[in-house]
Amino acid sequence: MKLSILMPVYNEEERIADALKQALAVDYPCEIELVVVDDGSRDGTGEILGRADDARLRVITHQRNSGKGAAIKTAVDSAEGDYMVILDADLEYDPQDIPKLLDPVLDGRATVVYGNRTFGSHSAYSFWYVMGNKGVTTAANVLFNSYIGDLETCFKLMPVALYRSLAVRSRGFGMEAEVTGKLLRRKIRPYEVPISYRARGREEGKKITWKDGVEAIWILGRERARRRPTAPTR
Repeated sequence: MKLSILMPVYNEEERIADALKQALAVDYPCEIELVVVDDGSRDGTGEILGRADDARLRVITHQRNSGKGAAIKTAVDSAEGDYMVILDADLEYDPQDIPKLLDPVLDGRATVVYGNRTFGSHSAYSFWYVMGNKGVTTAANVLFNSYIGDLETCFKLMPVALYRSLAVRSRGFGMEAEVTGKLLRRKIRPYEVPISYRARGREEGKKITWKDGVEAIWILGRERARRRPTAPTR
């Protein structure tokens, strides 16, 4: 199996070098590629990526900032792996946890795996951030009669072909809700494993806001209202 690690990047010159180093230093149980999409960065991110040298690394550049969902779509379209996982470049997530996500897939227990953040006092920068995440996750559980613990997690691991089949349209952070809503509508329940997490604050470049939470709930409602896809007749 080959794993495509997809990294959307926007204005992360202070962290991108460490993010690449950490992602490529992990002892993965399978072959990997790291596909980085520079989503129109206006700082020194592009120059740092241009100096990176590793055979497993590929860099794609957007001329204009288009949003996380758009960056992931570009990365998925270019991915050569069998499975994919998203890894943000902000150092909030530890790539050492990725093998934990792979374990249930490699031993046949799961096809889709989410990394579940526990939000301890050391890992959440604000009360309202955690409550917003829990609110969006609860909305998904109610709408789809499911029980997942962390909808907004970056760590979503699944077959590349499955992600492509979801035809995700959201160009921004709404892609997190859209992906989960479409999976749940297909009766695909993610297998969850606990992961470590360290949230950064606004002063460190945190980009997601309460507006993204409102959009996420709207997207979940939209996906719930749609009919479940049916298999084509022969």
